[in-house]
Amino acid sequence: MELLDKLFGVSNSKKNEDEFTITITDELVKVEHRKRNTQQIKWKDINEIKLVNTTGGPFAPDIWLALIGLNSGCLIPRSSKDFDTIFDIVSQYEGFHHDNVEEALSCTENSQFHLWLRE
Repeated sequence: MELLDKLFGVSNSKKNEDEFTITITDELVKVEHRKRNTQQIKWKDINEIKLVNTTGGPFAPDIWLALIGLNSGCLIPRSSKDFDTIFDIVSQYEGFHHDNVEEALSCTENSQFHLWLRE
């Protein structure tokens, strides 16, 4: 999504995000990386969505989309190739806080921004 690229300031220097393999199906999202445990969550199990900012950049992902469930969850780095697809899906959830996306983008500290919470 071009708007998100402009807002998030995607950089070509963030090649470490290329090492993440993300699988998106009608049932779930799965995130794999050779140096991390595999994470996955079923769409129906998502209870909360956040943007998580870290001070790890530019040498590590510094913005993550967190999909959180009761017993599962996954973190998707902003510059990964499937981030926009997942963001486009979850940003359509009723009650999604688009205003917190802008706030997260202006933050340069370790912070978490709530985007959606299941009622």
